[in-house]
Amino acid sequence: MIDRSGCREKNLKICMVGLGSIGKRHFGNLVKVLEERNIMYQVDALRSSQKKKNEEPNPVICQQYYCVEDMPDDYDIIFITNPTIFHYDTLQKTLNKTKHMFIEKPLFDDDNYDIDLLNWGKNGIYYVACPLRHKEIMKYVKEEIIQREEIVSARIISTSYLPMWRKGQDYRKVYSAKKSMGGGVTRDLIHEWDYAVYLFGNPEKVFHFSGHVSDLEIDSDDISIYMAKYSSMFLEIHLDYVGQKTERTLQIFMNDRRIDIDL
Repeated sequence: MIDRSGCREKNLKICMVGLGSIGKRHFGNLVKVLEERNIMYQVDALRSSQKKKNEEPNPVICQQYYCVEDMPDDYDIIFITNPTIFHYDTLQKTLNKTKHMFIEKPLFDDDNYDIDLLNWGKNGIYYVACPLRHKEIMKYVKEEIIQREEIVSARIISTSYLPMWRKGQDYRKVYSAKKSMGGGVTRDLIHEWDYAVYLFGNPEKVFHFSGHVSDLEIDSDDISIYMAKYSSMFLEIHLDYVGQKTERTLQIFMNDRRIDIDL
Protein backbone atom coordinates (compact mmCIF):
# COMPACT_ATOMS: atom_id res chain seq x y z
CA MET A 1 0.00 0.00 0.00
CA ILE A 2 1.17 3.51 -0.79
CA ASP A 3 -0.16 6.01 1.74
CA ARG A 4 -0.18 9.73 1.03
CA SER A 5 -0.58 11.99 4.03
CA GLY A 6 -2.66 15.11 3.87
CA CYS A 7 -5.58 13.65 1.92
CA ARG A 8 -8.38 16.16 1.74
CA GLU A 9 -11.38 16.07 4.02
CA LYS A 10 -13.97 14.28 1.94
CA ASN A 11 -17.68 13.88 1.39
CA LEU A 12 -17.26 11.03 -1.11
CA LYS A 13 -14.85 8.14 -0.73
CA ILE A 14 -14.02 6.53 -4.07
CA CYS A 15 -11.74 3.76 -5.32
CA MET A 16 -10.55 3.14 -8.88
CA VAL A 17 -9.81 -0.48 -9.82
CA GLY A 18 -7.69 -0.29 -12.94
CA LEU A 19 -6.02 2.84 -14.31
CA GLY A 20 -5.42 1.94 -17.93
CA SER A 21 -6.61 4.18 -20.76
CA ILE A 22 -10.32 3.85 -19.99
CA GLY A 23 -9.74 4.04 -16.22
CA LYS A 24 -7.76 7.26 -16.60
CA ARG A 25 -10.52 8.73 -18.76
CA HIS A 26 -13.21 7.97 -16.17
CA PHE A 27 -10.90 9.17 -13.40
CA GLY A 28 -10.34 12.50 -15.17
CA ASN A 29 -14.05 12.98 -15.84
CA LEU A 30 -14.90 12.08 -12.24
CA VAL A 31 -12.48 14.59 -10.72
CA LYS A 32 -13.62 17.32 -13.12
CA VAL A 33 -17.30 16.84 -12.26
CA LEU A 34 -16.69 16.68 -8.51
CA GLU A 35 -14.59 19.83 -8.51
CA GLU A 36 -17.06 21.71 -10.72
CA ARG A 37 -19.75 20.88 -8.16
CA ASN A 38 -17.51 21.70 -5.18
CA ILE A 39 -17.88 18.18 -3.81
CA MET A 40 -15.06 17.13 -1.50
CA TYR A 41 -13.67 13.68 -2.24
CA GLN A 42 -10.98 11.13 -1.61
CA VAL A 43 -9.91 8.84 -4.45
CA ASP A 44 -7.90 5.68 -3.77
CA ALA A 45 -6.70 3.11 -6.30
CA LEU A 46 -6.39 -0.66 -6.35
CA ARG A 47 -3.49 -1.43 -8.69
CA SER A 48 -2.30 -4.66 -10.26
CA SER A 49 0.41 -6.44 -8.30
CA GLN A 50 2.40 -6.52 -11.53
CA LYS A 51 2.78 -2.73 -11.45
CA LYS A 52 6.05 -1.25 -10.26
CA LYS A 53 5.47 -0.46 -6.62
CA ASN A 54 7.84 2.48 -6.65
CA GLU A 55 6.00 4.34 -9.40
CA GLU A 56 4.93 7.85 -8.54
CA PRO A 57 1.19 7.88 -7.79
CA ASN A 58 -1.14 10.42 -9.33
CA PRO A 59 -1.10 13.46 -7.01
CA VAL A 60 -4.90 13.37 -6.72
CA ILE A 61 -4.92 9.74 -5.55
CA CYS A 62 -4.77 9.45 -1.79
CA GLN A 63 -3.83 5.82 -1.25
CA GLN A 64 -2.78 3.02 -3.57
CA TYR A 65 -3.45 -0.61 -2.66
CA TYR A 66 -1.99 -3.74 -4.21
CA CYS A 67 -4.06 -6.23 -2.24
CA VAL A 68 -7.86 -6.23 -1.85
CA GLU A 69 -7.58 -7.39 1.74
CA ASP A 70 -5.79 -4.15 2.66
CA MET A 71 -8.63 -1.97 1.37
CA PRO A 72 -11.16 -0.39 3.75
CA ASP A 73 -14.80 -1.39 3.43
CA ASP A 74 -16.48 2.02 3.58
CA TYR A 75 -16.30 3.32 0.00
CA ASP A 76 -19.22 5.24 -1.43
CA ILE A 77 -18.41 3.98 -4.92
CA ILE A 78 -15.86 1.74 -6.60
CA PHE A 79 -15.07 2.11 -10.31
CA ILE A 80 -14.34 -1.24 -12.01
CA THR A 81 -12.23 -0.25 -15.03
CA ASN A 82 -9.74 -3.10 -15.27
CA PRO A 83 -9.74 -5.55 -18.22
CA THR A 84 -13.05 -7.31 -18.79
CA ILE A 85 -11.65 -10.75 -18.01
CA PHE A 86 -11.06 -9.67 -14.39
CA HIS A 87 -14.47 -8.10 -13.75
CA TYR A 88 -16.22 -11.08 -12.16
CA ASP A 89 -13.35 -11.86 -9.80
CA THR A 90 -13.03 -8.17 -8.90
CA LEU A 91 -16.74 -7.96 -8.11
CA GLN A 92 -16.53 -11.03 -5.91
CA LYS A 93 -13.73 -9.44 -3.88
CA THR A 94 -14.92 -5.83 -3.64
CA LEU A 95 -18.73 -5.80 -3.52
CA ASN A 96 -18.66 -5.83 0.28
CA LYS A 97 -16.38 -2.78 0.35
CA THR A 98 -18.68 -0.24 -1.27
CA LYS A 99 -22.22 1.09 -1.40
CA HIS A 100 -22.33 1.49 -5.17
CA MET A 101 -20.36 0.55 -8.29
CA PHE A 102 -19.58 1.90 -11.74
CA ILE A 103 -18.56 -0.99 -14.04
CA GLU A 104 -16.97 -0.40 -17.43
CA LYS A 105 -18.58 -2.29 -20.29
CA PRO A 106 -18.76 -5.07 -21.17
CA LEU A 107 -19.82 -6.45 -17.83
CA PHE A 108 -18.16 -9.86 -18.32
CA ASP A 109 -16.04 -11.65 -20.89
CA ASP A 110 -18.33 -14.70 -20.85
CA ASP A 111 -22.06 -15.26 -20.40
CA ASN A 112 -21.63 -18.33 -18.17
CA TYR A 113 -20.98 -16.42 -14.94
CA ASP A 114 -23.66 -16.77 -12.26
CA ILE A 115 -24.41 -13.23 -11.09
CA ASP A 116 -26.73 -14.57 -8.37
CA LEU A 117 -23.64 -15.79 -6.53
CA LEU A 118 -22.39 -12.22 -6.14
CA ASN A 119 -23.11 -10.36 -2.92
CA TRP A 120 -25.07 -7.42 -4.37
CA GLY A 121 -26.21 -4.83 -1.83
CA LYS A 122 -29.98 -4.44 -1.57
CA ASN A 123 -29.80 -0.65 -1.87
CA GLY A 124 -26.76 -0.41 -4.10
CA ILE A 125 -26.64 1.10 -7.58
CA TYR A 126 -24.57 -0.93 -10.06
CA TYR A 127 -24.20 0.98 -13.30
CA VAL A 128 -22.64 -0.62 -16.38
CA ALA A 129 -21.18 2.06 -18.64
CA CYS A 130 -23.65 2.11 -21.54
CA PRO A 131 -24.25 5.84 -21.98
CA LEU A 132 -25.71 5.98 -25.50
CA ARG A 133 -29.23 5.17 -24.30
CA HIS A 134 -29.07 8.26 -22.07
CA LYS A 135 -28.45 10.71 -24.89
CA GLU A 136 -31.21 13.28 -25.35
CA ILE A 137 -31.63 12.15 -28.96
CA MET A 138 -32.52 8.65 -27.75
CA LYS A 139 -35.31 9.95 -25.56
CA TYR A 140 -36.61 11.95 -28.51
CA VAL A 141 -36.46 8.94 -30.86
CA LYS A 142 -38.30 6.74 -28.39
CA GLU A 143 -41.03 9.22 -27.48
CA GLU A 144 -41.52 11.15 -30.71
CA ILE A 145 -40.83 8.51 -33.37
CA ILE A 146 -41.08 4.92 -32.13
CA GLN A 147 -44.09 5.44 -29.89
CA ARG A 148 -45.93 7.48 -32.55
CA GLU A 149 -45.00 5.87 -35.86
CA GLU A 150 -45.37 2.50 -37.52
CA ILE A 151 -41.82 1.18 -37.81
CA VAL A 152 -41.23 -1.58 -40.36
CA SER A 153 -37.46 -1.94 -40.05
CA ALA A 154 -34.36 -0.46 -38.40
CA ARG A 155 -30.65 -0.64 -39.13
CA ILE A 156 -27.87 0.06 -36.63
CA ILE A 157 -24.27 0.53 -37.73
CA SER A 158 -21.13 0.99 -35.66
CA THR A 159 -18.01 0.86 -37.79
CA SER A 160 -14.50 2.13 -37.08
CA TYR A 161 -10.88 1.12 -37.58
CA LEU A 162 -9.30 -0.50 -34.53
CA PRO A 163 -5.70 0.67 -35.23
CA MET A 164 -6.97 4.26 -34.99
CA TRP A 165 -8.76 3.85 -31.65
CA ARG A 166 -5.89 4.67 -29.31
CA LYS A 167 -3.23 6.98 -30.64
CA GLY A 168 0.30 6.02 -29.73
CA GLN A 169 -0.64 2.43 -28.81
CA ASP A 170 -0.05 -0.74 -30.78
CA TYR A 171 -3.56 -1.99 -31.55
CA ARG A 172 -2.32 -5.58 -31.47
CA LYS A 173 -1.52 -5.28 -27.75
CA VAL A 174 -4.75 -3.72 -26.43
CA TYR A 175 -7.44 -5.89 -24.84
CA SER A 176 -9.79 -5.35 -27.79
CA ALA A 177 -7.43 -7.39 -29.96
CA LYS A 178 -7.26 -10.32 -27.55
CA LYS A 179 -10.07 -12.83 -27.22
CA SER A 180 -8.54 -14.16 -24.00
CA MET A 181 -8.90 -10.71 -22.41
CA GLY A 182 -12.57 -10.36 -23.32
CA GLY A 183 -11.90 -8.36 -26.47
CA GLY A 184 -13.64 -8.57 -29.81
CA VAL A 185 -16.21 -6.44 -31.54
CA THR A 186 -19.19 -8.48 -30.28
CA ARG A 187 -18.39 -7.64 -26.67
CA ASP A 188 -16.68 -4.30 -27.25
CA LEU A 189 -19.59 -2.62 -29.04
CA ILE A 190 -22.47 -3.61 -26.78
CA HIS A 191 -23.77 -0.02 -26.73
CA GLU A 192 -25.76 -0.76 -29.89
CA TRP A 193 -27.68 -3.69 -28.42
CA ASP A 194 -28.19 -1.80 -25.18
CA TYR A 195 -29.93 1.13 -26.84
CA ALA A 196 -31.71 -1.14 -29.32
CA VAL A 197 -33.43 -2.97 -26.45
CA TYR A 198 -34.20 0.38 -24.80
CA LEU A 199 -35.86 1.60 -28.01
CA PHE A 200 -37.51 -1.53 -29.39
CA GLY A 201 -37.60 -4.05 -26.54
CA ASN A 202 -36.41 -7.65 -26.71
CA PRO A 203 -36.72 -9.35 -30.10
CA GLU A 204 -38.54 -12.62 -30.66
CA LYS A 205 -35.66 -14.21 -32.56
CA VAL A 206 -32.01 -13.34 -33.30
CA PHE A 207 -29.56 -14.68 -35.86
CA HIS A 208 -25.90 -13.84 -35.32
CA PHE A 209 -22.76 -14.17 -37.42
CA SER A 210 -19.31 -13.09 -36.24
CA GLY A 211 -15.67 -13.83 -36.83
CA HIS A 212 -12.18 -12.60 -37.63
CA VAL A 213 -12.30 -12.05 -41.38
CA SER A 214 -9.99 -9.08 -42.02
CA ASP A 215 -6.19 -8.87 -42.13
CA LEU A 216 -6.00 -7.13 -38.73
CA GLU A 217 -3.38 -8.84 -36.57
CA ILE A 218 -5.77 -9.82 -33.78
CA ASP A 219 -7.35 -13.05 -32.58
CA SER A 220 -10.70 -11.58 -31.54
CA ASP A 221 -13.69 -11.13 -33.85
CA ASP A 222 -13.61 -8.02 -36.02
CA ILE A 223 -17.06 -8.21 -37.63
CA SER A 224 -20.35 -9.03 -35.92
CA ILE A 225 -23.73 -8.99 -37.68
CA TYR A 226 -27.17 -9.56 -36.21
CA MET A 227 -30.61 -10.03 -37.74
CA ALA A 228 -33.45 -9.72 -35.25
CA LYS A 229 -37.17 -10.34 -35.70
CA TYR A 230 -39.86 -8.45 -33.80
CA SER A 231 -43.61 -8.99 -34.07
CA SER A 232 -44.04 -6.17 -36.60
CA MET A 233 -40.52 -5.15 -37.66
CA PHE A 234 -36.98 -6.31 -38.38
CA LEU A 235 -33.70 -5.02 -36.97
CA GLU A 236 -30.21 -5.28 -38.48
CA ILE A 237 -27.10 -4.54 -36.41
CA HIS A 238 -23.66 -4.27 -38.03
CA LEU A 239 -20.55 -3.93 -35.84
CA ASP A 240 -16.94 -3.93 -36.99
CA TYR A 241 -13.31 -2.97 -36.30
CA VAL A 242 -12.42 -2.62 -39.98
CA GLY A 243 -14.26 0.48 -41.19
CA GLN A 244 -11.90 3.06 -42.63
CA LYS A 245 -14.63 5.67 -42.17
CA THR A 246 -16.02 5.96 -38.64
CA GLU A 247 -19.80 5.80 -38.53
CA ARG A 248 -22.32 5.29 -35.75
CA THR A 249 -25.88 5.58 -37.00
CA LEU A 250 -29.42 4.42 -36.42
CA GLN A 251 -31.69 4.26 -39.46
CA ILE A 252 -35.43 3.90 -38.97
CA PHE A 253 -37.66 2.84 -41.87
CA MET A 254 -41.37 3.61 -41.98
CA ASN A 255 -43.92 3.07 -44.74
CA ASP A 256 -43.59 6.58 -46.10
CA ARG A 257 -40.11 7.76 -45.10
CA ARG A 258 -36.75 7.00 -43.48
CA ILE A 259 -35.09 8.80 -40.57
CA ASP A 260 -31.31 8.74 -39.96
CA ILE A 261 -29.92 9.43 -36.49
CA ASP A 262 -26.20 10.27 -36.42
CA LEU A 263 -24.62 9.30 -33.09
